[in-house]
Amino acid sequence: MEAYCDLEVDVNGEEVFMVDMKVLSSYSGSIKKMFSKSKGGKRNLKVIYHDFPGGAENFELITRFCYNNGKININPFNITDLNCAAYLMEMDKGVTGSKNLIDQTEKSLEDIKYWTWSELMAALKRCQDFFPVASSSGMIEKCLDSLLGRIASSCETSPCPSVSSPDSSKLRASCDTRSSESLKSSFLRVTWWFKDLVQLDIHVIEMLVKSMVSRNLNHSIISKFLFHYQKTRLASTSSDEKIRMVESVVEMLYSLDLSTVSYKRLFGMLRVSSHVNISKCCRCKLESMIGLQLDQATLDDFLVPSPVRAHYLYDVNLVIRLVKSFLAKGVWCLPLSRLKKVASLVDLYIAEVAPDPQLKPSKFLALIRALPDSARDSFDGIYHSVDLYLEVCYIYIL
Repeated sequence: MEAYCDLEVDVNGEEVFMVDMKVLSSYSGSIKKMFSKSKGGKRNLKVIYHDFPGGAENFELITRFCYNNGKININPFNITDLNCAAYLMEMDKGVTGSKNLIDQTEKSLEDIKYWTWSELMAALKRCQDFFPVASSSGMIEKCLDSLLGRIASSCETSPCPSVSSPDSSKLRASCDTRSSESLKSSFLRVTWWFKDLVQLDIHVIEMLVKSMVSRNLNHSIISKFLFHYQKTRLASTSSDEKIRMVESVVEMLYSLDLSTVSYKRLFGMLRVSSHVNISKCCRCKLESMIGLQLDQATLDDFLVPSPVRAHYLYDVNLVIRLVKSFLAKGVWCLPLSRLKKVASLVDLYIAEVAPDPQLKPSKFLALIRALPDSARDSFDGIYHSVDLYLEVCYIYIL
């Protein structure tokens, strides 16, 4: 019996298919609704898809499903394409009952726990290609849930799961009896997934990190991954993508326990952000995170070049803002030892910027007054810096 083809389907401009409209409409609710009012004798029926999941290759699988009485081989490498296409074409039980493609793909997803890591990553990467559909269908959440379960399991079995946070003395103390080789091995056991997940787009990473936080995954590991992700992906992205990535990473870091976030890496991110036009809100959050750990900084960290349009050598305004963030909760809430560390650092910075003839007196005074007098044991360093500043200003005026 000769096949009857009365429907022309253009798939993403890649290929045109001639199919039997009745066969497709018996499995696709969208096709059925499209031509429900068309007369049987009408010819030249046409459908054009511009963003069909999986393109022409996947549409061919869909047609095979329809022509094969609702049967198809579903595997980890085609399940995402089939599931997203099934949702787009409304191939649900309202059309064909138990033989519908949506139910079949979701039934296959029940075996996700048996997938290899490579199969899971392949499915997840396909999800991000069709993110809106994969997200609304719940496909991406199921893949991420399985992925996170495996990551969490590896972290829990590590003998020292927090070794990835070098800035926490308590965490270091818990591991200091182990050999360096043991620590290295432990670190690799909890970070082996870093290199694979950097292949994922930032919106998928946002979903993943949100789930990690809700499942109480070690925050120091999450923060390390985010820094690794930004460093790896930043060089290969466009200017607009850089802004989106930096702002997103800052937002995710801000949701963590900030004591687990490396201040050194935050300073590194601050330097990167100076070349990226991130929002004021994002910059404030980044500076706030740094300010909270300011007593761990060094003079080199403070020596950030001034903005392009500024005439002075170093970004004095930035340091003043960081000190304000450090003092945000009130001087009485800070241990005196931390306060004195920051005071010593600020005094060193003042001595460094004092010889700059372009530095305005108001900014120089703002630096000196940024900390309360109680933070300093001695003002000798301040007096010396003031003398140097006045001398430079006098020579410059002459």
